[in-house]
Amino acid sequence: MTVAFDPIEVLADWVRGADLAAPPPLIGVAGAQGSGKTTLARRAARALGAAHLSLDDVYRTRSERAQAAAEVHPLMGVRGPPGTHDLDLLFEVVDRLRAAGPDNVTSLPAFDKLKDDRLPEVDWPVFHGRPRAILIDGWCLGATAQTAGDLLTPINVLERDHDPDGGWRRAVNDALAGPYQAAFAQFDHTLFLAAPGFDVVAGWRLEQEAGLMGVSFQAVPPERRAAIDAFVQHFERITRHMLAGGVRMDVVVPLDPARVSLPPAWSRR
Repeated sequence: MTVAFDPIEVLADWVRGADLAAPPPLIGVAGAQGSGKTTLARRAARALGAAHLSLDDVYRTRSERAQAAAEVHPLMGVRGPPGTHDLDLLFEVVDRLRAAGPDNVTSLPAFDKLKDDRLPEVDWPVFHGRPRAILIDGWCLGATAQTAGDLLTPINVLERDHDPDGGWRRAVNDALAGPYQAAFAQFDHTLFLAAPGFDVVAGWRLEQEAGLMGVSFQAVPPERRAAIDAFVQHFERITRHMLAGGVRMDVVVPLDPARVSLPPAWSRR
């Protein structure tokens, strides 16, 4: 019989073991789309008195991504892969949270996925006081870059038809190898919710989309299902790489297809 494991126990140990006189620890929760990483981070933040941010909250604005699409590669206009996040904004907020006192109010960025744009600052949520920790969830947290040879062969229809010369793959990998590795190095601890395989991710993402639309899984229109199948291809290369071991983590928690968390199988940094 499989015994479920609640990964909040790991996060709680990290938070409760932190020195209260030191800056709040920065803790990452990684996982593929629909894996439950945001739900876990939010639940832990509420239980532990921590602030929570998602890497999704600091996507570059629609206009910024449109500029990157014109200057670098058309696929850079699609949010998600490394290169489409404002890491400077992320760590500006992290620095403010780390310096916050009991009477401070810190604004936290927010992104509207249905409008595909960052919300105006006046609409951002806020965190009151000094957090016990700062929890950040993100699908590619801890991912390592691939070699140039790994990028040569397209792995799906998106790469074959829209990136035949590999320019987008190289731009994403360069971002992952540079500023994203520097960002990941600032985390004190990171946990990875590991999907059983990439084949389950599209279904998980479709469930997420149904929630955003306020409809049942079965009621998602066929055109949206097709759009989701196409969208997750932007994440496929790095997700497969992470699941194959291309990731630096403190703890890896395996998930079954129903997203039940199993006891950690291994960990590494």
